[in-house]
Amino acid sequence: MSHQHRSAFAALVIMGVCMALARPAMGENENRIRPYEKNPQYWQYKGQPVLLLGASKDDSLFQIPDLKEHLDAMQAVGANYIRNTMSDRPDHDFEIYPYKKLENGKYDLKQWNEEYWNRFSNMLQWTAERDIIVQIEVWDRFDHARDNWLVHPYNPKNNVNYTYEESGFAQTYPDHPGANKQPFFFTTPQQRNNQLLLGYQQAFVSKLLSYSLKYNHVLYCMDNETSGEEAWGAYWAQFIKDKAREAGKEVCVTEMWDDWDLTAERHGRTLNHPERYDFADVSQNNQKKGQIHWDNFQWVRQHIKAKPRPLNTVKTYGADGGRFGDNQDGLERWWRHVIGGAASARFHRPDSGLGLSKPAANAVRAARKLETLIKAWDVEAANNLLSQREDNEAYLAAQPGKAYALYFTNGGEVGLDLTQAPGKYDLRWIDIARGEWGDKQTIEGGRIVKIKAPGKGHWVAAIVAP
Repeated sequence: MSHQHRSAFAALVIMGVCMALARPAMGENENRIRPYEKNPQYWQYKGQPVLLLGASKDDSLFQIPDLKEHLDAMQAVGANYIRNTMSDRPDHDFEIYPYKKLENGKYDLKQWNEEYWNRFSNMLQWTAERDIIVQIEVWDRFDHARDNWLVHPYNPKNNVNYTYEESGFAQTYPDHPGANKQPFFFTTPQQRNNQLLLGYQQAFVSKLLSYSLKYNHVLYCMDNETSGEEAWGAYWAQFIKDKAREAGKEVCVTEMWDDWDLTAERHGRTLNHPERYDFADVSQNNQKKGQIHWDNFQWVRQHIKAKPRPLNTVKTYGADGGRFGDNQDGLERWWRHVIGGAASARFHRPDSGLGLSKPAANAVRAARKLETLIKAWDVEAANNLLSQREDNEAYLAAQPGKAYALYFTNGGEVGLDLTQAPGKYDLRWIDIARGEWGDKQTIEGGRIVKIKAPGKGHWVAAIVAP
């Protein structure tokens, strides 16, 4: 590295180290978002267990101009969870880059665009005020490929900081980012050890943390659906944890892999490393449908049973007109995860997901009504108690003898085995399509009880001992 670039790198490291963070008060780490002490498959926040449910209209949510109003709309239906990518690709005319643009039209990677960071700071403050949990994605491979790369500040032609030769970048990356050809994702010491680029990356993450580490409601995911090398995510997970520790904080981190099959070997990089990753985001399971979607998620829960951790699904695909299924698929996937034991479930942004549309909002309302009768952390997936069940007809979570949450994907009738659970039970229907309570009835246990949904469509029954 040249003397000039060593000086630049040193300046960036100093910039990252000098973070304006107050030392946390005693007990603050106990209030942070963290695995629930009594059931670490779920989260707790401010010392209380919490089910994270989300429905929002964008991914880099901090950039939208009507953020405060959107957060209020989410809160009104019971949503308490957002995905916030730091992604800066110009999908909309209001999105901006984190770096200062000079009069000559180029960017200076040593100077910040304060508007970008003001937006980020506002998002953190406004979500904290509303007890909405933020899951940050630090990097996104789509930012640095195809047309997005042509205008990105890291492209040497667009900045005043380095050349193609010095950085190792090419002028174009026409392949799908899943080909993993972009040197941006190979900079760390255990990879190609590109200290020039790594210095700018470290400065960016340090700047991010100078805001986010002031708060207790933030989770960190290293990438969006990556197929990159294991060393890349591991480096940034440790970098963030080290910075947090320097600030007297503890944080939870994960990585999100691209493989649609959760049993694929690559997911083991997260699932088999609880010492590195505090939770797993298994959103790509939402590329699956029906019984296999349920079965693969249950496989993961069993796989980590010795060291249980929260399993988040920050992206639920499926919306009419989208590429990944229709409204029916989106609602089924979301509910299968909620019933099946996910710690978080969020509808992906349109048109790949339902966002905060009426069907999504009513699903969240329905789930919160169910929560008033049955807490997710008190029940376990229990399809074994169902009989006369057709494929993908119904799914069950239960605390036998006390509570049963029974979800129907499109009406139907099943047998519920209460032979070992005598006594009377209150059954309360919730109409997911409307997000409203349905009929209430009493059933007698000690036998197999036929449970029939009130009609077609999505329904959930809360069956509880009085």
